[in-house]
Amino acid sequence: MAQTDTVTRILDTAEVLFAERGFAETSLRNITSKAKVNLAAVNYHFGSKKSLIQAVFARYLDPFSERFHAALDSVEKQYAGRQVPLEVLLEVMARTVLEVPAERNSLRTFMRLLGLAYTQGQGHMRRYIREHYGTVFSRFAELLKLATPDLPDNERFWRLHFMLGSVIFTFSGLDALRDIEEAEYGHHTTVRELIQHMRPVVVAAMAAPLPASLEDGEAATQAAS
Repeated sequence: MAQTDTVTRILDTAEVLFAERGFAETSLRNITSKAKVNLAAVNYHFGSKKSLIQAVFARYLDPFSERFHAALDSVEKQYAGRQVPLEVLLEVMARTVLEVPAERNSLRTFMRLLGLAYTQGQGHMRRYIREHYGTVFSRFAELLKLATPDLPDNERFWRLHFMLGSVIFTFSGLDALRDIEEAEYGHHTTVRELIQHMRPVVVAAMAAPLPASLEDGEAATQAAS
């Protein structure tokens, strides 16, 4: 078996098992048994389980980062120094998020992995993402800040994660949600249609005014500073 075939087989198997069972619940022996490779091969190519998890994410995040930078270059050039509207930024992000897993034909897997990275206390993943992909996420965050100037930074942080949570939940459970929709309403929604449904919801959530109680607190903070 060629070395590249071994690496690909390990990554393909780890990706599926991590998405199905979770990172903590998937042992290296689970992976080697299903991939039909020995443990020494995993240690030789990846060194540790953490490095293997990072390599699984890199197969999505490397092309995502490259595409996202290019998409932001294009939209900044289009607006030529003017503020990029919120709905345009969110459209660019959504399109880029969907393009990469579409190439690998595994949108559901990608979304499940993203959800697990948040919920399973993978501190090394947050450090890895910050070190390797922080530039593009910081760039997007700065543009998002310019598009939502009235939001306090912590409010923008939470709203962005409310939005990401909705996207990850919807797409990681897409098959089940489609089954429910077809059984209850006799309709099958495509991914493209789903994005059209989702866009006004997330734009409205990001642009919604602060609740009065939070506005009062923000005013008090500004007066005291």
